[in-house]
Amino acid sequence: MSATKVGADLLQRARVLLRTPRGANTRVILGSSSKIRRKLMDELCEEVGENLLRYDVLTADIDEKAIRRKDPSELVTVLAKAKAEAIKKKMKLLQEPGQELEALLITCDQVVVHEGRILEKPETAEEAREFIAGYARNPCSTVGAVAVTDLGTGRVELEVDEAHIHFTPIPADTVDALVEEGEVFWCAGGLMVEHEMVQPHVTKIEGTMDGVMGLPKARVLGLLSKFY
Repeated sequence: MSATKVGADLLQRARVLLRTPRGANTRVILGSSSKIRRKLMDELCEEVGENLLRYDVLTADIDEKAIRRKDPSELVTVLAKAKAEAIKKKMKLLQEPGQELEALLITCDQVVVHEGRILEKPETAEEAREFIAGYARNPCSTVGAVAVTDLGTGRVELEVDEAHIHFTPIPADTVDALVEEGEVFWCAGGLMVEHEMVQPHVTKIEGTMDGVMGLPKARVLGLLSKFY
């Protein structure tokens, strides 16, 4: 099970824009510590090709638990914007006096919604087991926000991405093995549909695989293209 490929029309349009002086000279930053998001961003750069899209990585290091909203779309939107502000402040501290910030910053956030509850990264092994084992009862949904911020002008373009995932029961020993590995603690809801132990139990995804994994590539490329 692999991430969704970006459509040919969007790729071609992005290539044209990235060859312009604005596209070629604009720095792109992925504001994320997620290894999965970096992997997906690498895939997007490869799909665009010709070394046209390149990026650096910075992390926000914010206290996500300090920001609360009842609506999942509102929560991820506020968090994605908060991450952008935190990185902008961090970059300003590193700037030379009088130097302007010039970059497009990509920030993301995602939660899992299951049986009316918003699930974020599990904090304990018990919570991770509860999350993962519970997905067989009813489908879960991922709700994620992708924001692109022009650090020079402050302009923000943002979209919310949703997907719904259906599971068959995941055996207890498989759940234990996933928890023991530890990667689930870095994922909203402990959800790792791309994992080889989880894939056999995924029966249907309504949405895109890369959206479920936390970085919907077509949305990212579309948002970036609005700035070129």
